[in-house]
Amino acid sequence: MSPAVEAVLLDIDDTLVDTRGAFTRALALVAQVYLPHLGADRYDELLAAWRADRGGHYRAYTRGQTDHRSQRMARANDLHALFGGPALDDAAYEVWDARFEAGFVAGWAAHPDAGPCVDRLLAAGVRVGAVTNARVGYQEGKLVRTGFGDRVPVLVGVDTLGVGKPDPRVFHEACARLGTDPARTAYVGDELDVDASAARSAGLVGVWLDRPGPRRVAVEESEVAAAGVLVVRSLTELPDALGLEPP
Repeated sequence: MSPAVEAVLLDIDDTLVDTRGAFTRALALVAQVYLPHLGADRYDELLAAWRADRGGHYRAYTRGQTDHRSQRMARANDLHALFGGPALDDAAYEVWDARFEAGFVAGWAAHPDAGPCVDRLLAAGVRVGAVTNARVGYQEGKLVRTGFGDRVPVLVGVDTLGVGKPDPRVFHEACARLGTDPARTAYVGDELDVDASAARSAGLVGVWLDRPGPRRVAVEESEVAAAGVLVVRSLTELPDALGLEPP
């Protein structure tokens, strides 16, 4: 990769922040009350079902087709239907969500490779910002809590334009706010389609962060080859993959 890349846009959830771990904590708290018949040995199944979101509710939210509360309530009821929990009406969901959110926020933590990567990018004179499919204010709080608040500004969220990734306008707006040409801007995220491939289609350098461990959705190796994106297994690899000079 050419060292002409002058800016890096970063996804937040499961790229900078270990959101998978935070969901694990939140769902365990929920299961203790709403799914007490499940043993802790089945919590991985809960996590996989939550992250897969087979009803497509979060994707609908990122397309501006529903609001955050509605999508999370639908996902909660889908999860309960799958694992034998009670149906949640509006009042019951408020209680459920308070418990879920408390565990989720308490579980926010930076991935160990994220801070050093951001530091190296900034030291190399690369402009850095975040693009997210969640609300800007919510994600700013997440970055402050995990140590990125003064280093990684949230440039675009789902509430900025009313839609999220993979819409190309999201990537172009972030580049405009950074003041960089999309062709000289890399975008890094943990989802091949919504992040890396979408960024490449929008004219950016797409980078897929394929961390070791279970993927949120299955990805065929032929899809990776066809996507034409850079692939890194850790953010530690990112500066070298972009051709930045070593510190």
